[in-house]
Amino acid sequence: MSERAVFRVSPLAILGAVLLAVCATPFAFGAPWLWLIYLVPVAAVVWVLRVRTVVDTDGLTVRRIVGSRRVPWSQIRSLHLRDKGGVRAVLTDGAELPLPSVRVRDLPQLAAASGGHLSLGDQ
Repeated sequence: MSERAVFRVSPLAILGAVLLAVCATPFAFGAPWLWLIYLVPVAAVVWVLRVRTVVDTDGLTVRRIVGSRRVPWSQIRSLHLRDKGGVRAVLTDGAELPLPSVRVRDLPQLAAASGGHLSLGDQ
């Protein structure tokens, strides 16, 4: 029995957001309303903590900044591999669902977590 796989942005990216906030401090106090520049690192932290793809034997769950979508394996026809390494699920109605943080190099782990619903085939 395979367990679920979670594909997410590295939590180390939060360090980049903190450094951005530190570097923005002189700019933020330069004029009124420039403190709103701090919303950029806050949004980056929320994005890192929220966005992910969860794969298990029942299907895929794609979490975005706002909302999430659960798709059972029966509604997934194939996977579309993008030129830059990204992966999209092609649904039975022809729509494509981007899989955040899933790259082509992650396909073996994705196939293992699918519990046999997704096979890579022989090369």
